[in-house]
Amino acid sequence: MTDQGREYAKEELDAMIEELMHSPSYRLAYEDADFLDSDEARPVRLQLELMKPDTFLRRHNVRSTVVVFGSTRIPSPTQAAARLDSLLQQEREHPEDGSLRAAIALARRRVEQSRYYVEARKFASAMSREFQHEHRRDFVVLTGGGPGIMEAANRGAHDVGARTVGLNITLPQEQMPNPYITADLCFKFHYFGLRKMHFLLRARALVAFPGGYGTMDELFEALTLIQTRKIRRIPIVLVGKSFWTRAVDFDFLVQEGVIEAADIGLFTLVDTADEAFAVVQAYYQGAPP
Repeated sequence: MTDQGREYAKEELDAMIEELMHSPSYRLAYEDADFLDSDEARPVRLQLELMKPDTFLRRHNVRSTVVVFGSTRIPSPTQAAARLDSLLQQEREHPEDGSLRAAIALARRRVEQSRYYVEARKFASAMSREFQHEHRRDFVVLTGGGPGIMEAANRGAHDVGARTVGLNITLPQEQMPNPYITADLCFKFHYFGLRKMHFLLRARALVAFPGGYGTMDELFEALTLIQTRKIRRIPIVLVGKSFWTRAVDFDFLVQEGVIEAADIGLFTLVDTADEAFAVVQAYYQGAPP
């Protein structure tokens, strides 16, 4: 021991420096996964989920998008027919199994609903073929990236060699992206809020096929934003008149005075891809905004 205090051996100093080098506080902030996952870093994570997709979309010169929503549960005609055939075969082999009746009834319904898969695919092909060009990409089909109607829309764009976007999200039961999304335009989100923002940031039209809570959520949010003039007016097309007029009684909402009669004019009801395409094309007079 000296007047200035203890002298440390080189081995001790090396050990002390090693401890510092491995301390969580010494990690570079952007390489510190624990810090980035902390409550304190939530604003940074929100900003990253805003910035990253925007960066990739700009790289691909995606000027505008057409958002397609619809049920994850509506299969392709091939899938629907295969499921029904399988259940009917099980019924033939086990006629005493009464539990198959409900499954068969639903499978028959899925066969009927699969026409919406066909229409979504057809609509996306038509939009992509008409408006996507090599150096400017307009009305790029954008979906939630999952199965069902989302798959059909991404597939329709893929059919004609066009770029198409998928905004997937982490869920308790992991949702895999469908295979038809353009590789550099397939994104995964943690925050629903940022995903919703990206749905509408470049949207120039929204087309909703029959769907459940998720579809209704996105549809009514868009209608609310337009009604309150938080976003510009864009054409909103609901495909499947028989579904939408029964699922939501818009006339009743007017009669009850909870929306204005003019609010029904914020959307158009159609039955086919051709009609949906015509609505969007007429709104923009055949040219991208």
